[in-house]
Amino acid sequence: MSNYFKAALLLGTITLVGCEKRLDIAPTASIADNLALNTEGDVLVTLVGAYDGAQSAAAYGGDIMVLNDLIGNSTNINFTGTFAGLSDAYQTQMVSDNSFARDTWAACYNTINRCNNVLTAVAKVTSSTAKRNSVEGEALMLRASMYFELVRLYAKFVGDGDYATNPGVPLVLTPTGNVTDANYPARATVKAVYDQVIADLTKAETLLPNSNGNYVNKWGAAAQLSRVYLMLKDYANARDAANRVITGSGKNLAANFGSNWFTFLNNAGATPSEYLFSLKVTAQDGTNSQNTYFGRNVGIPGTNGRSDCKIRLAHINAYENGDFRKTYFTLSGGNYYTNKHLDRFGDVAIIRLAEMFLTRAECNQRLNTTVGATPLADINRIRTRVGLASLATVTLADITKERSFELAFEGHNLIEAKRLQTTVGALAWNDAKLILPIPRRETDVNKNLVQNAGY
Repeated sequence: MSNYFKAALLLGTITLVGCEKRLDIAPTASIADNLALNTEGDVLVTLVGAYDGAQSAAAYGGDIMVLNDLIGNSTNINFTGTFAGLSDAYQTQMVSDNSFARDTWAACYNTINRCNNVLTAVAKVTSSTAKRNSVEGEALMLRASMYFELVRLYAKFVGDGDYATNPGVPLVLTPTGNVTDANYPARATVKAVYDQVIADLTKAETLLPNSNGNYVNKWGAAAQLSRVYLMLKDYANARDAANRVITGSGKNLAANFGSNWFTFLNNAGATPSEYLFSLKVTAQDGTNSQNTYFGRNVGIPGTNGRSDCKIRLAHINAYENGDFRKTYFTLSGGNYYTNKHLDRFGDVAIIRLAEMFLTRAECNQRLNTTVGATPLADINRIRTRVGLASLATVTLADITKERSFELAFEGHNLIEAKRLQTTVGALAWNDAKLILPIPRRETDVNKNLVQNAGY
């Protein structure tokens, strides 16, 4: 915050040199560090800024999910776009100045800094304890989410060597003001980053309200926590967090799988009830870069996109006959496109309730437990929703296969391959090419940052 304000202040000072004394007044477009975030209103505005940062195209505006689906995924996607940064990611030929790796890093840390500013000044929220708790919980949730995405994209995955010593990403937990040596941190370990993410989300879940309008609530925090534990192979905690969401959120699976999308076109912009964590996109504000790259104008008013990500027929043919999800693609111009991202102003869905059923099923299956429901019951709930017959028995392979179809093209492909240690195209799950480079802009400035292998 302060670096931008100081730049504005300096510009104002230069402009006023030589002017009469009566014009030598404090600029209204900048605020000194000791005057910022002095009121509850200041803190609330900064929290909105944190949401705006998370909503940027390079972060949860869609690029994080696009990168996860696109990197090395020639099995399911034919990428024909002209952006060199995405083309290099698709071909796993990234370099240290890849523009998408650079911009996602910057967007995440920009959001983290805004969250840190809120957390430092949260005591200024005095209208009510409930409001203060919600503000703190929201900032913790957003900060944890950014760190979670950073450590999964820019560091070795859990299970690839010792995560207690592998370099993760820098942990910055206080606002960045005047730039000093302290603002050139080294990379914390992968474990340290995960520990911080868990601490933030655990606290956020206790602070956040059950419902919170378009902002994050306790069930979004619990769902994100379930994801985190699943990455760590802590199946008991992942199961329990998912079960808390399923049993406590009051949400249910949408009767129609397709109603989870086309939210602006068919649902007047209302957020689908199955969404646990999402970001709004409207004609006035917000970005959905999943629509940008996966979408296409298919002759329906409101559909749009660059048509860059064409879905291979082999992927569609892998669904069972009778599966509604097999039909949830549109043939246009001789190529198939997923219907999930055709709506130009559709919400960005980060976590849906269906994922929690899939996580609970997998964890119960691995642990031979039946917390909340049997794995068979949870998987059949997902299957019958899309018109498939119930299974009589279920295996771990059945569950992970169902997960891949249910969550296809929602930003899971790379992460699931790493988590399950399966190949990505011709590459092993832990190949160095599947880890994003620390942006060269960062390593040029901060000599304490160690670059990832291969860059």
